[in-house]
Amino acid sequence: MDETRYQGLGQLGGDSAIPESPEKAVLEAVSNPHADTQYLVRFTCPEFTSLCPVTGQPDFAHLVIDYVPGESLLESKSLKLFLASFRNHAGFHEECTISIAKRIESAIAPLWLRIGGYWFPRGGIPIDVFYQSGDCPDGLWLPDPGVQPYRGRG
Repeated sequence: MDETRYQGLGQLGGDSAIPESPEKAVLEAVSNPHADTQYLVRFTCPEFTSLCPVTGQPDFAHLVIDYVPGESLLESKSLKLFLASFRNHAGFHEECTISIAKRIESAIAPLWLRIGGYWFPRGGIPIDVFYQSGDCPDGLWLPDPGVQPYRGRG
């Protein structure tokens, strides 16, 4: 195994505090050992939180991030810390979801990216936000995200 691809990672394998803000968070990349193969990577964050920019109250979401890696993989601990940095970030659902997608695109230049932000209701209305970087690659197995639409009580 080529261990040199892990050099330069600043967060994996050590103590890492949650960044103060998404802007201060660092998304790290690792060389993709199977860059010649098209495959899907899925990250699921069922307990994502941010703050309402008007009321300051917490907002909760279940995020599903799918991507087809190119030359780089997204290092998972850096993603975890990046997503956790939103807990004190004030932003509407749309801003949070799309800025996560753009940061991932900037960090690793995936061949394809899709993010589903399944937000819990605010003011009685669930606001789900979806982003996709283009058409799903031909022949890619794309499993269902597994998140049920909001149905309320009963």
